[in-house]
Amino acid sequence: MSEADLVIRGDVVTPDRVIADGYVAVSGETIESVGEGTPPAAAEVQDCRGSWIIPGVVDGQTHAASQLNQEGLGRASRAAAAGGVSVMVDMPYDDPKAIATREEFERKADEVKRDCHVDVALHATIGEEDGIAEISGMIEAGAAAFKFSTFEAAPGRFPRIMEDDLEAAFTEIAKAGLACGVHNQMQEMTRRNIARLTEAGDTGWDAFARAHTPLIEDLASVIVYELGARTGARGHVVHCSTSRGFEICEMYRAAGHAASIETCVQYLMISHEEHAEKLGAKVKHYPPMRPKAETELLWQHVAAGRCTFVSSDHVSWGLERKVDPNIFKNTSGGPGLETLLPAFWTGCEEHGIGPRMAVKMLCDGPADHFLIGDRKGRLAPGHDADIVILKKEPHKFDPSNSQSAVTWSSFDGRRFNVKVAATYCRGELVWDGSGIKNQAGGAARFVRPTLPNAA
Repeated sequence: MSEADLVIRGDVVTPDRVIADGYVAVSGETIESVGEGTPPAAAEVQDCRGSWIIPGVVDGQTHAASQLNQEGLGRASRAAAAGGVSVMVDMPYDDPKAIATREEFERKADEVKRDCHVDVALHATIGEEDGIAEISGMIEAGAAAFKFSTFEAAPGRFPRIMEDDLEAAFTEIAKAGLACGVHNQMQEMTRRNIARLTEAGDTGWDAFARAHTPLIEDLASVIVYELGARTGARGHVVHCSTSRGFEICEMYRAAGHAASIETCVQYLMISHEEHAEKLGAKVKHYPPMRPKAETELLWQHVAAGRCTFVSSDHVSWGLERKVDPNIFKNTSGGPGLETLLPAFWTGCEEHGIGPRMAVKMLCDGPADHFLIGDRKGRLAPGHDADIVILKKEPHKFDPSNSQSAVTWSSFDGRRFNVKVAATYCRGELVWDGSGIKNQAGGAARFVRPTLPNAA
């Protein structure tokens, strides 16, 4: 056997087992072998025994361009690398206009190749002006999934798609086998609740949760899965915050439908009564943080393997957009690329969930969902050498040196059990624990899905 380019030693997490004192051998951009005992000869050996060696994280929900001239894909990719994320799957809701045409999609893919430090896959969507006819072109251009919303957060950038149009879109996308993700929120109920609370002057830190009830979310989830059932499409809920949402998904799965479900790390690690008053609009998300009892139920679904994957829902809003005393006037979402892995890993350890399930939720689960699991998400021979060295080092998270466009976080001061010591993307060192090591656009790759129905 010829000498490998790189060998990394440590506690290796594979799809099948955890290899204590194992190794991963890399040749070029791919994994050559994974094993235990004496590793093969290599030009470079990283002895990280005592640390976890896991696949690069696939963050299935990021919003790098939701705020014009704020972050962008390139800057977000630096935060991704610092957080152990080797593949960002970016959402289409760019400011000022969503990615809803082939031309716009290809422009964004070119931005990946020019500006990014890690690999990127892309969602697409449709708009009022650019409708169903644009779907096939965006699939041909390499869309990894589609994203829609039953709620209009921002005209043009984040439009509401009516249910009959969703049915037509689902029908078209089903032909390619891609997932149809939906922001699950009932618009009329939401707006009526907000109007009622605003009229009463009830707009403080806790009003957002009362305006966005679990029923608003759960009813919209039924719409997603029913559309999937009727069209044969892969209906996907993108940020479930309720136990009932998981139960609804299981009902459709049991009936034989390709239903999938995602939660975000904040719904597992942040609760309404423990954090919302202290942090205010910093923890304003769609949907809102739920009570602690609900977060514990979500952990039960994760432990049972009912969750498809866990994401960050990253968006780097400037903190100036999070300080209005009227909770409804603040932006929704927050930075999360650097905290997804350490926060979720810590939560798993706190709940007795082993490293293989943690990796399934962050790596091979999302890779399979976006049809890139033939290359990404696993430490296995022939796969891309996307590798993270995860040091077993308890620490308090400090966002002041963030690689993102902002230096605040809802996890500021939160104790994590692990720290990202290195991130490799296709065999190239991108993050060394203190800084970015590769050049923007030098090796970054736009990642296309492997379509099951391709000729």
